[in-house]
Amino acid sequence: MKNKVVSRLGTGSKVIVLGVWLLFMIFPLYWMIITSLKPKNEIFKFPLEYFPKHLSFENYANIFKISKFHVYIGNSLLVSLLSALIVLVVAILSSYVLARFTFRGNKQVMTGFFLTQMIPMFIGFGPLYSMMSSMGLLNKQGALVLIYSVLLIPFCTLMLKGFFQRIPASLEEAAMIDGCSRLSALFRIILPVMKPGISATFIFAFVQNWNELFLSIMFIDREEAKTIPVAMNSFITKFDIDWGSMSAATVLSIIPTVILFALCQRLIVQGLTDGAVKG
Repeated sequence: MKNKVVSRLGTGSKVIVLGVWLLFMIFPLYWMIITSLKPKNEIFKFPLEYFPKHLSFENYANIFKISKFHVYIGNSLLVSLLSALIVLVVAILSSYVLARFTFRGNKQVMTGFFLTQMIPMFIGFGPLYSMMSSMGLLNKQGALVLIYSVLLIPFCTLMLKGFFQRIPASLEEAAMIDGCSRLSALFRIILPVMKPGISATFIFAFVQNWNELFLSIMFIDREEAKTIPVAMNSFITKFDIDWGSMSAATVLSIIPTVILFALCQRLIVQGLTDGAVKG
């Protein structure tokens, strides 16, 4: 009897702790949503209303009036998707080579990939700006696609290498005995098995590109080429912050990632679980 009471108390305490943590994590999102639905004169009205009585879509209409928000969304989708696809293709091929072949310099390549993750990104801002300027890519989405791809390929290669190592090499060897080339065996046999890991890697790259701000601000200044993070930063002026418009823009900006996670939730969970277990 005593053990049952202790077990129930332990379960209850865990539920309480998880509930408090969940509220702590959800509240900023909730506050951002209700702020976006408040008229501007009620955002800082005291006492604060946690459940506003009057909802308004004024802020949502305003961001399309004062800016080209639909253009920013399109730019972000273009840059994020293109970069994520490039990263995925290169990372699949490079991680396959590192997982399946032993060659001189294999360990050094892996060490180099790890070291790139330890170098602060801002160190390369100056050289990157000089390179993009000499290539004529300033104020063009191509600069962001190129830089995002280069920065994410090492980490995504390390992610996918673990998935390749969990798959027995005998699978592609059997396919090659049946007449497949190594490349054909990779795409027809191995990659379908790795669908969860590939999905998790693609979504990771997409979200990283979608949320990136500092490089976007550095390389994009032309209105027609801005991405969503740069556009949202423009709501912060020298003397004021348009909290209503910024909240509305933030709510709209998270919708694509929420939809992506909702559609691929099962694959993401399976991919992260598979990647965490050593085969």
